[in-house]
Parts: sequence; structure tokens; C-alpha cells
Amino acid sequence: MTQPPIDLRSDTVTRPTPAMLEAMFRAPVGDDVYGEDPTVRALEAETAARFGLEAGLFCPSGTMTNQVAIKAHTEPMSEVICEQTSHIYLWEVGGIAFHSGASVALLPGDRGRLTATQVEAAIRPENVHYPITRLISLENTHNRGGGSCYALPELEALADVARRHHLPLHLDGARVFNALVATGQDGREYGRLFDTISVCLSKGLGAPVGSVLLGSRAFVEKCKRIRKVMGGGMRQAGYLAAAGLYALEHHVARLADDHRRAQQLAQALAARPYVTQVLPVETNLVIFRLADTLPAEQFLAHLEQRGIRASSFGPQLIRFVTHLDIDDAMLTRVEAALAEL
Repeated sequence: MTQPPIDLRSDTVTRPTPAMLEAMFRAPVGDDVYGEDPTVRALEAETAARFGLEAGLFCPSGTMTNQVAIKAHTEPMSEVICEQTSHIYLWEVGGIAFHSGASVALLPGDRGRLTATQVEAAIRPENVHYPITRLISLENTHNRGGGSCYALPELEALADVARRHHLPLHLDGARVFNALVATGQDGREYGRLFDTISVCLSKGLGAPVGSVLLGSRAFVEKCKRIRKVMGGGMRQAGYLAAAGLYALEHHVARLADDHRRAQQLAQALAARPYVTQVLPVETNLVIFRLADTLPAEQFLAHLEQRGIRASSFGPQLIRFVTHLDIDDAMLTRVEAALAEL
């Protein structure tokens, strides 16, 4: 009997469960550009409520929610403060420059996490030669940091800096539910600290498409126009929103299983002589470095021959991601493949 493939490249590769598909088929829908899709409205309201914010805006992707938020918060000749490996900077096709005409102040973080002292020092003084600081953006969990999470006091200190300098604070929360489950934090605490939050539904939560941008009602109304000009106005989007609602209701608590499996993989990797470093694992991402004697291409080919897919994440760096479609039996197969090398 052929064994099912194991895809550790990302938590974006999941497929809807049968129950999620059933929820999608049963969804009542309307034209969302007219504001008439009840399932979209329900998803936006539910996501906003979980974070204690007033309103939400359903978009096709986390890149769009981030870029819409940045556009709404900034203007040309302004600047966004973020960590140097942030998704909004590295992985969104230069969108800050393309959409917003804004500059970026890049700060080196501790596995992606910034401190209040760093951020405050990066805020520009008034000077005709400088861009004007308009936005602080954080990422939690941080992808390039191996799924690292902020402690709540760290976020509170950063929010205090933002408030004192009258700057909005945005959260790229692509995997924010992973952070909440791992730390035991409450999403409503985030709503108290952040002005805007981007929540992705198609990563750890397993929905096929979609992210929700959260903020005040006035801010979300402003963002609707920006979403429209970016081509993000969807019509009977409730079929997609229904998957997000199902994911919120059924797939949040189970993220703890993904975290446990990621820890198991990290332990197996640490025992292998050809692995020189494994970043601390806090959630569902495992980033590790191979010894120079084992080229990354050879390592990935070895896994591929055994039905296992993974991602190169830089010179000699590999990323494993656990998710909804990875179970314990698959982990056993991965461990066996690692032991063969």
C-alpha cells in the first residue's frame, strides 16, 4: 500500500477537512462588495471579537491584509519600523515601496523579536532630510525566527512606545493563533495593544484561502477602498469565509498538537551528527542548519525519495513545518528517514 506523502514545506499546504468542505457547501452567501454576504460578515465579526477590536475586513491573503494596513497607516515619504527579516519586508515583493511609497527602517531582532528600546531609538526626529516615522510593525510568531513568540510584557513595552510617540502599532499575525496557544495569552490583550492586526486563516488553521484585517470601524472602512483598488473585492466570498469560521471554531486548540510534533522533530534532528544547529522551537516551525559536509540539496533529495518534502531556508538551512495534515505516523517516517543519513 502506497504511503501518503508528507509535506513539511509549510502549513499553507493543508487541504480542507471533510467537515470544513461541508460547512463551505452549506454557507449562505451574497455579494460581499455590496456588503451583502452574511458569512463574510460573520467571519469578520467573529475574528474581531476574538481580539477585542471593532471590525474586520476579509481579504484573499495575508500579504494583502498587511499591505492594505500599511497603505492606510502611511503616505509617501514616510517610514515603517520593522525587524529586518519581517515578512512584510522580505516576502511581500517590495509591496511597501510599490503600494505605499514608504521607506523601511530595518532593525536586527532576537529571532525576529524587537525591544522597546530598539524601536524608540529608530523613531525619526523631525528633519527635512528624513522620512517621517508613521508605523511600527511586529510579527508574531516570527517566521524567520523559527516561530518565536513575544512575551506579553515585551508587547506591552512596545505598545507603550507607540502610544507615547502617537504611532500606530500593526501586527502581522500570520500565525498569531500559534502564539496564543503556545503562550496562553488572550487575543483580546492583543486588541488592547495593537491598532491593527492581520490574522491568517490558511496557515495553521487549515482554511484554503483568506486573512482578516482587524481594527477600528473607521479604519476598516478606509481599508475597504484600498482593498478594492488592489483587486481584493470578492463577490460570493462566503464559501471561503465559511472555511475560516469553521477553522476558528474547530482548529485553534489543536495547534498544540502541531507544537508537540515540532518539538519531537527538533529532538530527532538534534541527535543527528549532520545537524549543527536547531533553533529553539516554540510553535510549529523547525529551522535547522546542516553541516557543510551534507549539502542541503542532497538532504532534500534524500527526503524526496522517501515521499517527504521540505524547504530550503537559506544556505544550509532547512525548515520543517508541522500542520493539520501531519500526524504521528508521518513523524515516525520522517525520523526513520533522518536516521538513514
